[in-house]
Amino acid sequence: MDDSKIVNLFLKRDEEALKEAEKQYGRLCHYIANNILNSPLDAQECVNDTLLRAWNSIPPAKPKRLGAYLSKIARNLAIDKYKAEKSQKRSKNKDALPLDELEGCLSGTDSLIDEAILKDFINSFLRSLTKEKRIVFVQRYFYNASVSEIAKSNDLTENNVKVMLLRLRNVFSEYIKKYGL
Repeated sequence: MDDSKIVNLFLKRDEEALKEAEKQYGRLCHYIANNILNSPLDAQECVNDTLLRAWNSIPPAKPKRLGAYLSKIARNLAIDKYKAEKSQKRSKNKDALPLDELEGCLSGTDSLIDEAILKDFINSFLRSLTKEKRIVFVQRYFYNASVSEIAKSNDLTENNVKVMLLRLRNVFSEYIKKYGL
């Protein structure tokens, strides 16, 4: 079933929407959440919460790309859960989130930047990259994929991915300085 049909089911408040959304995007949401939380059970809880959040937000929202909409919800829920566990010193995943790698790039920027401005800025940055670099950047910093997963899916060595990510962080930092964010 395509996205528009599933969204129409949500708009009609038909519970079949939840089943179809999970069938279509459950694995993707689980993958994203598990990469952040490193716990299949917590990831499944995030998938369930994602579907509930989608149910409560559609309507009024009417996403054109349901997969991206659900991915963002799952990612945000997983990050919130990760931060809550970390702050309570009960974190099962002691590694830093890949987003923590970007903190150095963003230090010194105004923390009250409008989300829409930041979104446009990041999209502009991504458009300035080659396709390969854009894919690696998004896999690491949106999907929270490990270096080994990125290397395998892009037919690169782990060292190539590490170097590429380091250079991308440096380019991102320069991009921020250049455009005065």
